[in-house]
Amino acid sequence: MAAVGRPDGTTIAYRRFRGPRAVLLVHGFASDGEATWERTGWVRTFAEAGRGAVVVDLRGHGASAKPTEAVLYSLELLAQDVLAVADAEDLAVFDIVGYSLGARVAQAVAAARPDRVAHLVLGGIGMRDPFAEWGPAAMRDALLSGQVIGDPTADRLISAPSLSQPEREALAACVSGLAGSPMPDMDSPVAALVVAGAEDSVAADAPELARHLGAPFVEVAGRHHVNAISARAFRSAVVAFLDQ
Repeated sequence: MAAVGRPDGTTIAYRRFRGPRAVLLVHGFASDGEATWERTGWVRTFAEAGRGAVVVDLRGHGASAKPTEAVLYSLELLAQDVLAVADAEDLAVFDIVGYSLGARVAQAVAAARPDRVAHLVLGGIGMRDPFAEWGPAAMRDALLSGQVIGDPTADRLISAPSLSQPEREALAACVSGLAGSPMPDMDSPVAALVVAGAEDSVAADAPELARHLGAPFVEVAGRHHVNAISARAFRSAVVAFLDQ
């Protein structure tokens, strides 16, 4: 495990898996890099394809620092964290794959520095902001109380029994901070691929996002927001796209 310090005092943890053409991997809300990318076979798949990987833990998640001030969470800050990891690993130009919140972050990275992103993969998102639809206040209250808000996907994310109280407080701050963040620029010139599970209500309008970006869209049959990430068809589509 490596780490990079940020100007606001936050430490961002990441794992580097050696190999050429390393891909930056950015997980979703209330998860971490190991659960999203390592346990589901992504790192192994990239290794088999002759690629390395850099697996980032977003601030507030995994082994990274978990500030509880909402001002320390925004898409711009999260994107700059990812760019700082790329700098630490001397990745001048890189491919980036993000899932759910991680896809929003990856999109913000590409919008901020299109000169550095060769390929962009957006998984589990569409045009809409699910935090806004679920209600930031309801999400914060549910995280801090352990209750549910009535949306199946949101409740899976925020009611995990493995989340400690400090983690819940950091995630609540993350929700508050991100609630005020503008959506990433949808018109990035970077070559993109959009992927979503056929049963993913969060990304129901993913085909619209793909059309907006002029990007191909891959639908993963029989998968919802939580389990689409582990689908072999998802991994295969991404490897093929990055190798174009």
